[in-house]
Amino acid sequence: MFDTNLLNVLCCPESRGALKLADEACLAAVNNAIAAGSLKNVAGEKITEKMEEALVSEDGKRLYPIREGIPVLLSDEAVALPLGGV
Repeated sequence: MFDTNLLNVLCCPESRGALKLADEACLAAVNNAIAAGSLKNVAGEKITEKMEEALVSEDGKRLYPIREGIPVLLSDEAVALPLGGV
């Protein structure tokens, strides 16, 4: 589980803007795309693991996975948003 107190010190590595937790609708859309086999990260690698938690950039353009409570704030690991209206 992600410690939300970290949101005060973390920022998007691309925009340098704030990050927020992805809401359930966003995670559902992302996980539907993963299940359909159509989701890739910015580096072009197919994402196969369901996301339980993620962070979204303030501008809503990028989603960063949280794995085992640790945010993965690497530009290449991000998912470009929106995904068909996410």
